[in-house]
Amino acid sequence: MDKRRTIGFVSLGCPKALVDSERILTRLQAEGYETAETYEDAGLVIVNTCGFIDAAEMESLAAIAEALEENGKVIVTGCLGAKKNSQGAGFIKSVQPKVLEVTGPDSVQEVMDAVHRHLPRPHEPFIDLVPPAGIKLTPRHYAYLKISEGCSHHCTFCIIPDLRGDLVSYPVGKVLDEAELLFKSGVKELLVISQDTGAYGLDIKFRTGFWGGRPVKTHVTQLTGQLGRLARKYGGWVRLHYIYPYPHIDDLIPIMNEGGVLPYLDVPFQHAHPDVLKRMRRPASGEKHLERIAAWRKMCPDITIRSTFITGFPGETEQEFRYLLDFLKEARIDRLGCFPYSPVEGAKANELPGAVPEEVREERRARLMQLQEEISYERLQKKVGKTIRVLIDETIRGGAIGRSSADAPEIDGVVYVRKPKGMRRKLMPGEFVDVIVRKTDAHDLWGEMLPQSGKINVMPFKEAEVPV
Repeated sequence: MDKRRTIGFVSLGCPKALVDSERILTRLQAEGYETAETYEDAGLVIVNTCGFIDAAEMESLAAIAEALEENGKVIVTGCLGAKKNSQGAGFIKSVQPKVLEVTGPDSVQEVMDAVHRHLPRPHEPFIDLVPPAGIKLTPRHYAYLKISEGCSHHCTFCIIPDLRGDLVSYPVGKVLDEAELLFKSGVKELLVISQDTGAYGLDIKFRTGFWGGRPVKTHVTQLTGQLGRLARKYGGWVRLHYIYPYPHIDDLIPIMNEGGVLPYLDVPFQHAHPDVLKRMRRPASGEKHLERIAAWRKMCPDITIRSTFITGFPGETEQEFRYLLDFLKEARIDRLGCFPYSPVEGAKANELPGAVPEEVREERRARLMQLQEEISYERLQKKVGKTIRVLIDETIRGGAIGRSSADAPEIDGVVYVRKPKGMRRKLMPGEFVDVIVRKTDAHDLWGEMLPQSGKINVMPFKEAEVPV
């Protein structure tokens, strides 16, 4: 392997960072660079970092240190690259001065410029080796579609605006072009992501753009409608993530009822008590959240509501935490993630009085998740005996593992699918099948595929040994 054209790549962090990594890798391959499998084979190494919480920062610093030790030539990009130290200088360079160059997030061109300086571009790039949809780090049948960068909210627990800047919406025509390219390449599920999906277009006053010769507003409602049409055209589906609960989010529910866009809302409520939300600089209260959830379920009875919450936020009392538990008992959230408060350096919340001890933060998280397991089990039990549509992710002995409309990859549950008797062919990743649910636990479903419900979709797969 020629080190002059070979680059190692380490991608850390959230799906938004993953999209940045995919774009960098696409440019690298388009210019004739190859990806190394080991540090030893690489001419240099790019590390795409995360700096959202302390654990992510430590993981990123460890990855940088390992790359420096094993290879010696390292370019750092991503959220941690934008962080400053207490003197206002670049944080990465202050702790790892041997790093070649540092860029922030969403900096594809800056990364490429750094690569060209330290590993000059090979002669005659083989552009035809790059697929139209670019290089993807996800399985072939699903992909993330990033529609904007940055965030204009300044929640006290978050430093994303400092790392990624204020909201910058991508042109609606380019977003839809990318979506269609992905569907044409065989993608069956598009996961729409950003830091604040519901605010799409707000920074440019919802400017009208054009796609396919027709005007389309840079607005999440019109974008979602167009994505739904594309999904129906190509036999796929669209999932929306990171939906801040703006009033106009109600307009997305009828679009979900049309098909193509899944009845799934990922809404990070973070808490329910009005005083905690005020300290977080988050809008609304538990009562208003309950009203919205009830309205969404009335408009779309099959909707799945996913959310995240924080326990042990500075000043959170036992009474405020119990208020949150009471809210969850009423709200019956379908899918839930919970994190104990992490005092990220630079976050305004660290200046608030009433720091909650770490053991209390963790204990409250455990209590919340125990309650959620009961809620989740109860809600999943209602699906027993029903037929659901499942997208196959992985072939296993006797069947497959897939996901329903209620399950985003890697963060929600899965569906274990048993093939019908007499079916000889393997279920393939990217294939849709109808499944009768037979049993559940607190997170996952088990069921039997209906005969003749699937359609062969030729795609690489990997067998596993997971019982169904």
